[in-house]
Amino acid sequence: MRIATTIFLTDETITPVRLAGELEQRGFAGLFLPEHTHIPVERTTPNPSGGPLPREYGRTLDPFVALAQAAAVTRDLRLGTGITLIAQHDPIGLAKQIATLDHLSEGRFTLGIGFGWNVEEAADHGVDWRTRRELGRDRMALMRALWAAEPTAYDGTYGSVRASHAHPKPVQKPRGPVVGPRTLIGGAAGPKLFAHISEYADGWMPIGGRGLGESLPVLRAVWADAGRDPGALHVVPSAVLPTPGKLAYYAELGIEEVVLQLPPAGEADVLRVLDEYAAYTR
Repeated sequence: MRIATTIFLTDETITPVRLAGELEQRGFAGLFLPEHTHIPVERTTPNPSGGPLPREYGRTLDPFVALAQAAAVTRDLRLGTGITLIAQHDPIGLAKQIATLDHLSEGRFTLGIGFGWNVEEAADHGVDWRTRRELGRDRMALMRALWAAEPTAYDGTYGSVRASHAHPKPVQKPRGPVVGPRTLIGGAAGPKLFAHISEYADGWMPIGGRGLGESLPVLRAVWADAGRDPGALHVVPSAVLPTPGKLAYYAELGIEEVVLQLPPAGEADVLRVLDEYAAYTR
C-alpha cells in the first residue's frame, strides 16, 4: 500500500521544502495539500467536523505554489491537491497552472478536486451554491479542451474557450474520457458524486474512509455502468489517522493508496509524527 500524507501548510508550519525532502527521505509516496483562498469572518456555514473552525483554515498556503516548491526539491514524491475548490477558479488560468506543475514535476501531479463546504467563501468567488457541482463539471470540461493534443474549442453552460494553442500539456496521456493529470474527486458518497467520478475522473478521494465497505460496491457498479475499466478505478482515502487494523481493512477492500493526516504544526512536531507514520511505509 502506498502511503501519502496531507497537511494544512500555513505561514506558521513546517515549510513545503523541508517537508517534501523529509517525506521522500522516509519513503512516503506523496504529499497532498488542501485549499482555502480565505475564510470570511461573518460565516454562518458550520464547520463540517463540528466545533469552531481551526485556525489553520484561514492561513493555508496556496497549494500550487507550495507544491511547486516541493517538486523542485524531490524526484519521486507524488504531489497533489486534496482538494482544489474547482468552482472557485478561472478555468483557463487553472488549466495552465495544473499543466505547468505537472510538466515541471515530470508527471507527478494528481488533481484532487471538490465542490466545497463553505457557502460564504464560494459566494465571494461569485459561485451560486446550488449549481456549484455543475459549474465544476463545466470547468473540468473546459480544461480538458485546453489540454487536448490539438486546438479544441469548448462552449459550455458556464464558460467557453476558443480553439487555442495551450502548452505545456499534462504528461499523462488521455485514458477513456479523462484528459489531464490523474484526477480524483473528493466528497461524501452519493449518486451525484459517483456520477461525476465515473464521467470525468480517475477515482474518489473520500475523507477519512468511513463507510467504504458499503459505498465501494455502489461506486464500482456506477463506474462499470459508465463503461469504465474496473481495474482503472482509484479510491484514495484522505485525512486518515492510521492504525494497523484500519490499513489492513482498506487493503481487504482493494485500496492501494492512503493519505495520512499530519498536524498543522512546526517542524519538530511534524517530523515526530512522520517518524511514527514511517512504520506504515515499510
